[in-house]
Amino acid sequence: MRGLWGGAEAAVTLGVVLLLLVAHQLWWTNRQAREGAERKVQALEREWGSSSSASSPPSAAAEEPGPDASPAPRASGAGEPSGQEPTRRQQPVTAPAPTPDWDQAYAVLRIPRIGIRVPVAEGVSKSGVLNKGYVGHYPRTAQPGEGGNFALAGHRNTHGEPFRRINRLRGGDELVVETQKAIYTYVVDKTLAQTSARDSGVIRAVPRSLVKAGHGYSSPGYYITLTTCTPEYTSKYRLIVWGKLQSMRPR
Repeated sequence: MRGLWGGAEAAVTLGVVLLLLVAHQLWWTNRQAREGAERKVQALEREWGSSSSASSPPSAAAEEPGPDASPAPRASGAGEPSGQEPTRRQQPVTAPAPTPDWDQAYAVLRIPRIGIRVPVAEGVSKSGVLNKGYVGHYPRTAQPGEGGNFALAGHRNTHGEPFRRINRLRGGDELVVETQKAIYTYVVDKTLAQTSARDSGVIRAVPRSLVKAGHGYSSPGYYITLTTCTPEYTSKYRLIVWGKLQSMRPR
């Protein structure tokens, strides 16, 4: 009898411990990561606001272009019909930023359709980036506004889960990337509901699945790629969202 009672107590204790672990993963890590990510977004916005004010002379906003002033260069991809890539004449008007330090947050990703506003950091390490609730930039892929593929990863569950609802994105939804120098607007173009976790083709400069034939692109362009785990609460496969650069405007 004592053995049965002791076994029951051990089972209850184990159940409580497991319940606490689940609560920690599904609730506490989300709360911590979301709060930390929001603080980082606010810090970046304050930093950019201060640097913009410091770099602009007080009278600059009041100056009007003279009669001989040339038109400003068009933003990369601005005004282009869907599916058409920016021409050389329409390259971004700001020089590409230097590569950020590892794990450094240097941009903000906004996805209005699913209510996301999250920092973007260099690298995709769990401890340094993803578990903080940030979105990670794949090394050796393009930076915002550059030709090629600006490829990002984010958790779908736990630790802020910024990409939990990217499966709801549809063609034409905006993916807005803000940096210290400019704001880049991409639009969702294609999705891939499931592919192998080792399908490296989806983040190449010209993104194209190496596993799912016919999914992706065949010509250079200005792309963005969002990657996350699928199905939910597993890491077996990857869900992919692709977009194209629509416009850019300097801050």
